Amino acid sequence: MNQNYLLKVKNLSVQMDDHKIIDYVSFEVRPQEVLAVIGPNGAGKTVLLKALLNLLPRTKGEVVWAPEAKIGYLPQRFHVDSYLPMRAKEFLNLSPAHSRSIEEAIELVQLDKKLLNKNLANLSGGELQKILIAWTLLDKPNILLFDEPTENVDVIGQASIYTLLHQLQDVLGMAMIIISHDLQVVYRYASKVVCLNQKMLCEGLPHDVLTTQMLSELYGDHAFFHHHHFDHRHLDHHDSGRKQT
Repeated sequence: MNQNYLLKVKNLSVQMDDHKIIDYVSFEVRPQEVLAVIGPNGAGKTVLLKALLNLLPRTKGEVVWAPEAKIGYLPQRFHVDSYLPMRAKEFLNLSPAHSRSIEEAIELVQLDKKLLNKNLANLSGGELQKILIAWTLLDKPNILLFDEPTENVDVIGQASIYTLLHQLQDVLGMAMIIISHDLQVVYRYASKVVCLNQKMLCEGLPHDVLTTQMLSELYGDHAFFHHHHFDHRHLDHHDSGRKQT
């Protein structure tokens, strides 16, 4: 593998209760690269991110972070207790890392600073997600890991979040690993894509590897596409009720 990397993964396997979740996954992420990870529900995508961060033990393989890697992580779900009277600024002040000021982080995520005085529970889904992204920026990371960054965000907000991530990557020169079901986002923003369904089925440039045959193999012949009015293409499949991993 090329030595110019922030992250190198080789033959990574994770097994839980005698069940293989991911098996022999290998890829690398270079500086300023955007890697999208796609696959059906239950494919092991969330498990992959957690294994990269040592939040889950790996059964086999190697995960090697470059010494200069500074990691930011945004999980798939963040629960806000409606009874917790915490303003956005108070929440951001809880971060142990303040290499970047809260005001600068808020400006980077394009939020009005007045929202800092708003209760977290009163923020919209899109506003809360941008506050969480601002949290990840406080330590000046050079690689961000996002697990479904538009979870619990409305359709218009989804477009705004992905546009913001693209702008942050461009302005700050960060690498990103993004789990997404939005194939239009993958085509538009990703430097490369990993297709995961327990095993890695493809890796490469989205327009090269995301063929009709590959998508059918990845999601099944029953998969179908639909379009939102902001022209983001998603892929739906009948196992959408399963727990996302």
